[in-house]
Amino acid sequence: MDKQSKKFLFNYLNNASPTGFESSGQQIWLDYLKPYIDDYMVDVYGTAVGIVNPKAAYKVVIEAHADEISWFVNYITEEGYIYVRRNGGSDHQIAPSMRVNIHGDKGIVKGVFGWPAIHVRDAGREETPTLKNIFIDIGAESKKEVEAMGVHVGSVITFVDELMELNKNYLTGRALDNRMGGFMIAEVTRRLHENKKKLPFGLYIVNAVQEEIGLRGAEMISRRLKPDLAICTDVTHDTQSPMYNKKESGNLKCGAGPVVCYGPAVQNNVLKMIIDVAEKKRIPFQRQAVSRSTGTDTDSFAYSAEGVASGLISLPLKYMHTTVETVHKEDVDNVIRLIYEVLLQLKPNHDYRYIR
Repeated sequence: MDKQSKKFLFNYLNNASPTGFESSGQQIWLDYLKPYIDDYMVDVYGTAVGIVNPKAAYKVVIEAHADEISWFVNYITEEGYIYVRRNGGSDHQIAPSMRVNIHGDKGIVKGVFGWPAIHVRDAGREETPTLKNIFIDIGAESKKEVEAMGVHVGSVITFVDELMELNKNYLTGRALDNRMGGFMIAEVTRRLHENKKKLPFGLYIVNAVQEEIGLRGAEMISRRLKPDLAICTDVTHDTQSPMYNKKESGNLKCGAGPVVCYGPAVQNNVLKMIIDVAEKKRIPFQRQAVSRSTGTDTDSFAYSAEGVASGLISLPLKYMHTTVETVHKEDVDNVIRLIYEVLLQLKPNHDYRYIR
């Protein structure tokens, strides 16, 4: 990762892009991508698409999602405390003592998730954090003061934690799910441009919104683009750290390479192509099986109106949906390599059907 890539990564990851409010992050992403594309588009809900060879009839998508989990202000007490509800899969158990940014009408308001001291909690009947009892303190004395600060019901809230390097091999922070994906597909595009690779098809680099609340952005853009092929990337669980069950979640490890997924939404001929490329180029990879959906934007492309041949290349990640999501730098590089090499060997008008 060179200085330019690293600067973009930290700028992009440290910016808040909660579900439904992704526009500032999308602007950062597009500004980085623009030198390497021919055109771009942004739909009405904020999904951003960089385009290479926009006049080509055959369309290939590489895709990630741009949004991060967050909270909404749900109720303000007369004393000025704030109760919340989820925006995506936010974890109430990690909230107590966390610092937050409330994105109010007058700018960011700092706050904390408060919690009673250990001294006053009943050890025999100790209460655990739930959505019913976690609350935010912004230093206000009343509801009126909270509202005067620009905070109201519906204001969105993100954790403060920023990206850092952990030892020499790891990156750690909030929202690596899945803005690491946005970083990786941008780097694929940059690599194609700087290596002067001319693709014989249209490439659509899609950074979709609203994945965390049901793959909504990908659903919208897949119907609009109607691509012939979609290669999606997201994160998946590293299962090596304590409290994971490999019999249930598989045996996946940060540092062991990208993860290719088996499941109904993944078109098997696309999957075979990805694996063939990984083996030919000696890119390490791991395998994962899902019982129904992948739980990623792959499902929205696969099951769009007419069906799109789709594949999923995942980045192993520790501690998903926390503020310390962690990935291995070599995995990031190898996901970029694998998507890049898949694109280079693609031929337009390839027919992925099982029966012809």
